[in-house]
Amino acid sequence: MNDQPRRQPPRKHRRPQKDPVRILAFEALRAVDERDAYANLVLPPLLRKAREKSADFDARDAALATELVYGTLRRQGTYDAIIASCVDRPLREVDPPVLDVLSLGAHQLLGTRIPTHAAVSATVELARVVLGDGRAKFVNAVLRKVAADDLDGWVAKVAPPYDEDPEDHLAIVHSHPRWVVGALWDALGGGRAGIEDLLEADNERPEVTLVARPGRITGTELLDALPADSALPGRWSPYAVRLTEGGEPGALDPVREGRAGVQDEGSQLVALALANAPVEGSDKRWLDGCAGPGGKAAMLAGLASERGAFLLASEKQPHRAGLVAQALRGNPGPYQVIAADGTRPPWRPGTFDRVLMDVPCTGLGALRRRPEARWRRRPEDLDGFAPLQRGLLTEALAAVRVGGVVGYATCSPHIAETRAVVDDVMKRVPGTELIDARPLLPDVPALGEGPDIQLWPHLHGTDAMYLALIRRTA
Repeated sequence: MNDQPRRQPPRKHRRPQKDPVRILAFEALRAVDERDAYANLVLPPLLRKAREKSADFDARDAALATELVYGTLRRQGTYDAIIASCVDRPLREVDPPVLDVLSLGAHQLLGTRIPTHAAVSATVELARVVLGDGRAKFVNAVLRKVAADDLDGWVAKVAPPYDEDPEDHLAIVHSHPRWVVGALWDALGGGRAGIEDLLEADNERPEVTLVARPGRITGTELLDALPADSALPGRWSPYAVRLTEGGEPGALDPVREGRAGVQDEGSQLVALALANAPVEGSDKRWLDGCAGPGGKAAMLAGLASERGAFLLASEKQPHRAGLVAQALRGNPGPYQVIAADGTRPPWRPGTFDRVLMDVPCTGLGALRRRPEARWRRRPEDLDGFAPLQRGLLTEALAAVRVGGVVGYATCSPHIAETRAVVDDVMKRVPGTELIDARPLLPDVPALGEGPDIQLWPHLHGTDAMYLALIRRTA
């Protein structure tokens, strides 16, 4: 009789199952991490490629992939803190592709309704495909620790108490870098409730808002041209239409034909306020000095054409100037698009009646749309933008004639990019005065103490656009 134990037959190796939705989400996160790409630019071609590759990739798959990408990016700070407590090494020593897979898994476990077992098994299967079996075991072990509690339970463990460190508490709970929390809080003012509302709004999926381009279609006509029950009027802008359903805006006839475009309502309000500002004398020559990618320029061109005015749209980068030309194509009135540096302009001083200078900035006002920007920006970036912003505003004030108006705009509420710039330049440029911009948007509440205006996601449902209107007096 043979007492030797029977040898078990070798386990048959199972090939990992490829899940196109999660592979697509992983590829998008890697592009954001490796190439500093923006998700809103990377994701559409990946979705288009997936649909072309498989007829089974449907709208539900696209919606899940989009949620996985944007949800993971928005909550990256919170998930990093949770994952850090579940691994035996500093997070910086975890390979970035592994961390991306872990973050995708954490979002499925803590930020979606996907059942726990499905979230873990699907993420481990993804790890087997993109990382290999060895690192998939590590992913499995970490995610099983993450799955031991829900999001509220984890936040209570990893975030310091609010009373001990308010900014760090808010940074972890609401997934913003600590310095961004401090900067937004300084700009907003007030107590805890306001800043929490703002940070929560930054983590919500923004509505897709269309603009009816003046002179080509009205807001009412645009609303009527869309499928029934698929859109609502804008909250504040008469040209705005809010889409209530998903889908591709570029497939809509008014957008495809150039009569409408995608534009945040806050951006529309900035252009409207400048166009409504009173000027003394002539009102025939308008300038958009930082026109790319063309949303505000297209709106200004339409408003100018209704008054018989001419718009010059200038953009430094030639490829962005091309986007401006595309946005303005079909405008009924006279306009011109040029590639020029607004700090060394080709136009003569005192040429224009109205000037918009929407300057490059940190983009902290658009974190809903570009959640990855919050992790890319650093406090020192402000020092890099400061000379450019001051130079552009100085040249804008030189470009406008006496009695004309300059609009200084940013998509950032940071005080260093808004009031600090305006105050500094106006001290150095004589013959200027601030116009109270608030009465120019009479239906919009909570615009601030004035005379400049500040929009907020949690108060207005828009990006956090800033606008100061300056009249040249001498």
